[in-house]
Amino acid sequence: MERRRGVAYWLGRAWLGAFGWRVEGEAPAVRKAVVVAAPHTSAWDWPFTLATAAVLGVEMRWVGKHTLFENPLMGRFMRWTGGLPVDRAKTKDMVTKVADLLRAHEDLFLIVAPEGTRRRAERWKTGFYYMARAADVPVVLGYLDYAKKTSGLGTLFYPTGDLHKDMRQIRAFYKNVSGKHPERTSEVSVGVEPALRPGLFGQSPRWGTA
Repeated sequence: MERRRGVAYWLGRAWLGAFGWRVEGEAPAVRKAVVVAAPHTSAWDWPFTLATAAVLGVEMRWVGKHTLFENPLMGRFMRWTGGLPVDRAKTKDMVTKVADLLRAHEDLFLIVAPEGTRRRAERWKTGFYYMARAADVPVVLGYLDYAKKTSGLGTLFYPTGDLHKDMRQIRAFYKNVSGKHPERTSEVSVGVEPALRPGLFGQSPRWGTA
């Protein structure tokens, strides 16, 4: 997929270059995906993520509570950084809501931090997995490696429905990726999750590659 290099690309390169970082690889040849952002241990992760996305030529989006967008100035900033407002009061099922967003957009790389916090957590939240499964889009493993000063979008796969099997692949990918504060890095594991019922999302599981 050919992507043009505009102002954002050069700004992203300038930011990363100023810190001695480089982007590895290319953007995956898909138009929609749930992008895992890990490890997430610092507020610095966000500008490095935006810069990486700009260099790769993809527009990263994220979802936030609609109240964050109510202030005109703050709302404009939130949208400028890729924010999509979601009214959580109108839905008890965020997975369904986000899956609807993914289906409604032709091009959407939705970034999710499964750790859910910059502090160390016992395990990952699994919303990213079920969002991708429900929308029938792939999961892309994004990374910021502060030890090597490299970033990029790595492995791409379609959730098979076997959460624990897929998490083993994810765990292997992030095994040697170091966050800014390694001591805050959460274990790449999940608790006991309800099995996905066959046909729940109307699509059969499959694997894919970038």
